[in-house]
Amino acid sequence: MTTFLVWAPGARRVVLRAGGRTATAVRASGGWWTAHAPAPPGTDYGWQLDDSPDVLPDPRAAWLPHGVDGRARVYDHAAFPWTDDGWTGRPLAGAVVYELHVGTFSPEGTFDGAVARLDHLVDLGVTHVEVLPVNAVSGEWNWGYDGVGWYAVHEPLGGPDGFKRFVDACHARGLAVVLDVVYNHVGPSGNHLPRFGPYLTEGADNAWGDVVNLGEPTVRRFVVENALMWLRDYHLDGLRLDAVHALLDPLAGHGHPHLLAELSAAVERLSAELGRPLPLIAESDLNDPVMIEPRASGGYGMDAQWDDDVHHALHALLTGERQGYYADFGSLTVLAKVVRDAFLHDGRFSTFRGRPHGRPVDRARTPGHRFVVCLQNHDQVGNRAAGERLTELTSPARLRIGAVLLLSLPFTPMLWMGEEWAASTRWPYFTSHTDPVLAAAIGPGRLEEFRSHGWDTSAMIDPQDPAAFRTARLDWSEHARPEHAEMLGLYRRMIALRAAEPELRDGDLTAVACGFDEDAGWFVLHRGALRVAVNLAGEPRRVPLSGTAGEVLLATGPLTTTPDGTAVELGAETAAVVRTRPASSGG
Repeated sequence: MTTFLVWAPGARRVVLRAGGRTATAVRASGGWWTAHAPAPPGTDYGWQLDDSPDVLPDPRAAWLPHGVDGRARVYDHAAFPWTDDGWTGRPLAGAVVYELHVGTFSPEGTFDGAVARLDHLVDLGVTHVEVLPVNAVSGEWNWGYDGVGWYAVHEPLGGPDGFKRFVDACHARGLAVVLDVVYNHVGPSGNHLPRFGPYLTEGADNAWGDVVNLGEPTVRRFVVENALMWLRDYHLDGLRLDAVHALLDPLAGHGHPHLLAELSAAVERLSAELGRPLPLIAESDLNDPVMIEPRASGGYGMDAQWDDDVHHALHALLTGERQGYYADFGSLTVLAKVVRDAFLHDGRFSTFRGRPHGRPVDRARTPGHRFVVCLQNHDQVGNRAAGERLTELTSPARLRIGAVLLLSLPFTPMLWMGEEWAASTRWPYFTSHTDPVLAAAIGPGRLEEFRSHGWDTSAMIDPQDPAAFRTARLDWSEHARPEHAEMLGLYRRMIALRAAEPELRDGDLTAVACGFDEDAGWFVLHRGALRVAVNLAGEPRRVPLSGTAGEVLLATGPLTTTPDGTAVELGAETAAVVRTRPASSGG
């Protein structure tokens, strides 16, 4: 007999339908109900509440082969034949992360299709694969952020076994796997949680959906246990927590830790039990180091956080865009500030927000690897009106400069799939919601939103149009073409250089120095004895090195060394990595 549990505190009667059998559940303490039935793995089942004829999927279902509105299926996590017994994980310090969306990463759009492309990532030199959310959503394709079946893996991607095959294959190649999870809201379509209990905060929503009711202890456990499930049962190596600034925790500070601190403590215990690192990476727009400060001093104990300020500084510098949240970015002064301090807005005034924003980072106590930075990611590409990549927004020469800078910073670099070969495919927002009302509203609503922010909407595509999804898939034939192969070669060389040179991986923020000339358009990043010299101008520039030039480790364009070796002449829009020795004192 199999025991089934479900939380339905307001129900008067609960019935289990499993494999053609019916069992009336018995009320237990805390709003839980329990039922027993002969239901081996592979048995379809669901719940009926009170007098409703609807058979609902289990909120904690591990397998939803019929979609988010259909019956769940009994799944045995212990049955999968793992081959990664010797896997001990990989630390975040020194990592190079690669963010991908399973549905558009390969032509097949599945976990198995992604496995066939893993050797490309190994050759590239990345260490961690960050996967966009894979939990069950309404429809066939989606970014993943509209999840409603939090404990299940989306069936069109390959279901639970498919995801495990992917993780197992990554570990066999030395790649760690980080999963993006969403706890700040529940998707707008296919959400049956409110029929079971107060999973959601009544009358509260955010920009993406209904807000999770963190004031209910059972719902908090639902969240924490979900995170532990991914790490334990799917052998994942870490989690990226989506938009944690949107978590509304009414219990924090009232005899309870913040949910994030509660979660980090639980994951820390699991990490000790499993004997491998399980980093938690928070996405937060608060610019507040409380995310990564220790719980003992009032922090949330996250291992790292995304750092949008570094992205904005690089993007605005390379493209010239200054609209919206790019308003304060784009200068070499700002680039130097974020390179040294991680945040631009660390208490200073934010023009976009119209108020002071953020808190400073303690550079002496906070290593740079705790900030994940990028040139592109799913948000910064997909949340443009047409989903344009940097490839369309700046010159190939400036793209190369961006790659060199990103992979030279004292932070944890993250690439967005296809970035390494300057992919030309756009990645617009796409959905396949089955609710006809929502499906009809989502395109016009998004169009109006972008118009109100002054974007050119002429190239926008309706997210529900299947073409939005199809055209987002990477074109793997591109990286064999000369212009794309050149960029891929640069990324491979830079990642290999970062792996070979400890100074490029050094996260000591107090050791970072920068030199620049705003008017001339040159910038130098000091990384120990290495100099990352950049000329953003449209003509050659002499760039001082604060040392004597030695070996040129990499250059993206013309470079000569001055006779005394204290500077390099860089061609227009060129970057270089040069090893130096102390300048002669003369005499």
